[in-house]
Amino acid sequence: MHFTTSLWEAGSEIYERIRIHPFLQELASGDLDRASFRHYIVQDGHYLKQYARTLAVLAAKAPDDTTLFASHAANAIAVEQSLHAGFLDDLDGTDAPPSPTTAAYSDFLLATAHNASFAEGLAAVLPCYWIYARVGEELLSTSSPDPLYARWIATYGGPEFKQMVNDVLAVTDRHAATLSPAAQDGMRAAYLTAARYEWMFWDAAYNQETWPF
Repeated sequence: MHFTTSLWEAGSEIYERIRIHPFLQELASGDLDRASFRHYIVQDGHYLKQYARTLAVLAAKAPDDTTLFASHAANAIAVEQSLHAGFLDDLDGTDAPPSPTTAAYSDFLLATAHNASFAEGLAAVLPCYWIYARVGEELLSTSSPDPLYARWIATYGGPEFKQMVNDVLAVTDRHAATLSPAAQDGMRAAYLTAARYEWMFWDAAYNQETWPF
């Protein structure tokens, strides 16, 4: 069994909770409140900036795949600047500070990349790749009657993003195969924490989470 197969099985309940979350269900049906989608786009912009920094740290620590993670870091910034700017123009959106969940999730990623092993940092960034690809693939089969939401689905359900994910999965399996069971357990723990944060991110967007004061 590939290590990534065991990771997906360990987080399968988390993914199922994400899959049935009303944010994604209503995105697909076209019924999602525009304010919730605007909140998501703004927060995802903040998150992607930190995600790019996390990938840059992994690029510096990677034993063999520096170019891969450096290019993905650059791509995350490009997505933040182009895709999100376009969505915010369509939504008449304005900026807002990072929400509690956005701050916590992105801080977790950066702290893990800096302070833990390369393997744990790799596992921590994996849910953002993998879960988005699975969500995009599933939603692409029906898309959305709302053109704005359909555009978002096409971005993450498309072949280019899927190839990026497959490249990272291959690196994860190759690296995990060289590690001890204890080190693999550390990867699994980081992966599951990040996967839970993915659910929290969708939930925070749906509820338009803000700081209490």
